[in-house]
Amino acid sequence: MVEKTEQKNKINFKLFDLYDTSNIEIKDPALKPYINLSAKLLLKSHGRNHDRFGSSKTNVIEKLARHLDVPGHVGKKHKLITSWGSGKYNKNMKIVLEALKLIQEKTKKNPIQVLVSAIENGSPRDEVTVIEHAGARYPQAVDTSPYRRVALALRWFVQGAYNKSFGKGKKISQTLANEIIMASEGNMESFAVSKKTELEKQADGAR
Repeated sequence: MVEKTEQKNKINFKLFDLYDTSNIEIKDPALKPYINLSAKLLLKSHGRNHDRFGSSKTNVIEKLARHLDVPGHVGKKHKLITSWGSGKYNKNMKIVLEALKLIQEKTKKNPIQVLVSAIENGSPRDEVTVIEHAGARYPQAVDTSPYRRVALALRWFVQGAYNKSFGKGKKISQTLANEIIMASEGNMESFAVSKKTELEKQADGAR
């Protein structure tokens, strides 16, 4: 029995049986506990992670697919949604898998590593909140929690991809792949990187 257990541990299990996650490097130590890269053939938690910070137990690829349902608010616009954003797991995951395949073809790297680098580059460390004192409201710079940093980066990837695909004749999988690649390189053309820079500048001005 011991030998069989050791053999199982030696097997290099891959995500979707395609991508190796054993050698993925997360350079930012603050984000390590919140970027879940557990290798499974099917990433479907069925909404069972109801604990506090339970989302950190969900694989980051599944979280990215969830954001495709409704990309969220952009400025004062209402939540964005289109016909393909039906909330169907299969449709969302198919878009993500196509994007990962395109990333691998363009960069010749492990697309999971590219996504992790993109999250690190596209997540803000500071942002601005509003505090009220003596009837007056003041902007105040605050540190962004690692949990929120990951959530914001994933949301901005989808919003940036959405803006570049809607009405432009491009597939969402193509624009999502391009957004993640640009963010991994720190390119300012990335929606996530530009939003991060903007937020951090506002926070510097509110200190």
